[in-house]
Amino acid sequence: MAASEIIAGLDLGTTKVTVIVAELTDDGLDVIGIGSVPAKGLKKGVVVNIESTVQAIRAAVEQAEAMAGVEINTVFAGIAGSHVSGMNQEGVAAIASREVSQDDVDRVLVQAKAVPLPGDREVIHVLPQEYIVDAQDGIKEPVGMAGVRLEARVHMVTAASSCVANIVKCAERCGLHVAEVVLQPLASAHAVLSEDEKEIGAVLIDIGGGTSDIIVYVDGAVVHTSSIPIGGINLTNDVATGLRTPMAEAERIKIKYGCAATFMIDEDEVIEVPSVGGRAPRTLSRRALCDIIEPRVEEIFVACRHVIAETGYADMLASGAIITGGTTLLDGMPELAEQVLGLPVRRAAPIGIGGLIDVVKSPAYSTGVGLVKYGVNRLQALPVEEEIIHHVPQGTGLGGRISAWFREVF
Repeated sequence: MAASEIIAGLDLGTTKVTVIVAELTDDGLDVIGIGSVPAKGLKKGVVVNIESTVQAIRAAVEQAEAMAGVEINTVFAGIAGSHVSGMNQEGVAAIASREVSQDDVDRVLVQAKAVPLPGDREVIHVLPQEYIVDAQDGIKEPVGMAGVRLEARVHMVTAASSCVANIVKCAERCGLHVAEVVLQPLASAHAVLSEDEKEIGAVLIDIGGGTSDIIVYVDGAVVHTSSIPIGGINLTNDVATGLRTPMAEAERIKIKYGCAATFMIDEDEVIEVPSVGGRAPRTLSRRALCDIIEPRVEEIFVACRHVIAETGYADMLASGAIITGGTTLLDGMPELAEQVLGLPVRRAAPIGIGGLIDVVKSPAYSTGVGLVKYGVNRLQALPVEEEIIHHVPQGTGLGGRISAWFREVF
């Protein structure tokens, strides 16, 4: 490994585009640059306006580059939305030499994802859950084990090909190479979940601007992924409509005074609400604002509860629910989530990083930091032989090394 590596994550959200730049050194991962700008070219996690999205990406990249003092060439880009779906699959392969090799593992994973897909969909992740060698199950690392039959149980994530292509196109128009398109809740899980939580069972609920994404871990592996098309922008719309105030003011009021649990609000608290059309501002009780917000937040968590129940893993989530994403910064979010989900709930921010930690230690940056940590894990998972074969120059950085490996393998 070079003395330091630069890696960047591109979080394409409905309300904002965020770029996180980090440096991987021998001492750990340090965030050295952040760029975040409002987004208008995405809706519910999907690109709906190429030009607006390109402008937002370019502005966020410029901010991050200026702060970090480096040039960004390669990114790990996040993807989310209702077009993304996950399924559990199984694959079987014969062990070539009675001892499991990496080639055997690669073949069984290819077999596991060999399912018919519509022409407009593509596989973005094949996440191993466990391997079975002959009759022995629960194996996480099968290489080197003796046997004649290898099975793999995996969670496969697919997405609409057009949505993936649009994300790549937007990045490329900004002069960026996309090393990999990564499921956003998977990235967030890398940023906020501990290995112990994944091992004993946890559900992560990432509530962003346009969607609420769910990922379930059991025995250290992903067993379910899904998305609910409701997010923070729905709360803002409700506030704007209910209080008859402009969207920008509704967002400001929501952030400053909003609360998801009305029982936490004092009866005598009041707020000033700007009006539209030049009318004078009005004074309203804060409880009136929370009466608008609480039903929508409750709707999100009720939908999450139904999803969790349908997975069949509800009784295996000993760690409870972990909520993250910018919308979860609202007061009362964990308290209301516990009431609705019937699980212990904690609000989570990125962990295991250094550098600009005071800036990024917020649920709003979980996906961006997670994309960077995901990229680091991809590098560390590369076989040493691959790094030697490609002879990637030291100055190329992490993105170049991963890109070279991807071109070789795929």
